[in-house]
Amino acid sequence: MNDSIIQLSGLTKRYGALTAVDNLNLSIAKGEIFGLLGPNGAGKTTSILMMLGLTEPNHGTAYVCGHNATRNPLAVKKKVGYLPDSVGFYDNMTALENLSFIARLNGLSETDAQTRSVDMLQTVGLAHVAHKKTATYSRGMKQRLGLADVLIKQPDVIILDEPTLGIDPSGVNEFLLLIKQLSREQGLTVLLSSHHLQQVQRVCDRVGIFVGGKLLVEGNIQTLAKDLLNKEGYTTTVMLQSADDLVLQAVTADLEQLPGFQTMSVKGSVLEIQTTADLTPDIVRTLVTHRADIIGVQRKEYSLDDIYEKYFQENKNTLHTNEKFNGFFQRSFFKKHRDRI
Repeated sequence: MNDSIIQLSGLTKRYGALTAVDNLNLSIAKGEIFGLLGPNGAGKTTSILMMLGLTEPNHGTAYVCGHNATRNPLAVKKKVGYLPDSVGFYDNMTALENLSFIARLNGLSETDAQTRSVDMLQTVGLAHVAHKKTATYSRGMKQRLGLADVLIKQPDVIILDEPTLGIDPSGVNEFLLLIKQLSREQGLTVLLSSHHLQQVQRVCDRVGIFVGGKLLVEGNIQTLAKDLLNKEGYTTTVMLQSADDLVLQAVTADLEQLPGFQTMSVKGSVLEIQTTADLTPDIVRTLVTHRADIIGVQRKEYSLDDIYEKYFQENKNTLHTNEKFNGFFQRSFFKKHRDRI
């Protein structure tokens, strides 16, 4: 095993004929924010349950903070904080009372529990409502309190499973900024499971696209975009002030000599050139040589939306089968085992 704080090797979970998680291999480094990105029912939560030792894999291993999650789940739980998509608190107790109670359950003395709870409420921006009952809290406030809940035992890793569901855009922005700040200041490792592409793109150092129980690809956005460009090819769009037929014929003849050139289409004064490599500088030089009046050049870039859509469409059939089962399994599991998390 390497120095990764989370190390998943060949992790597989089957339910009868259905494979909910298929040969998951993943390494997450200390202090990293990793986004597990995929649609509902893709197997993200099942993977998290195996990392927490709450369900056993059929094959493979999950090491978290140096502990085998299947063989030593209690040791993992001491090091990991888990925030599900919906957090429950005692509504007739204040935020401070809820946190102090949780702190004592984690082995803190009454004095230390009170002190740390006050600190955590300050950290997550709820100090001003510490003495209000949680029944009066909005969903966004409860998620912040949930974050204080998982931080109370000072974990090395926090796992957030769809943490922004039902929160308004302003609350989402504040929550994500808080996650990034905590990770950077405290060296926290964060695993963020979500189907919201923009949110993952904003805070994560790396992302993994998870569809139909499989981790299809992982890396930072720049690396994934470059890989997709190499796979799909490059598109360079050039806008001209005017398009002269003779000039375009000469430009086409020169471009056809470039290694990697595929096709060029002309729509009015706009050229769209398809290549297998990034020939944008060569294309511009060729047009300048032929005295073409260039007013704009743009090379197609792939965003996380494009990357996700590409892999999602290629695996749509697998997803449809897993989505129904995983959604049912997750609802049933959490109803039955909520008190063990």
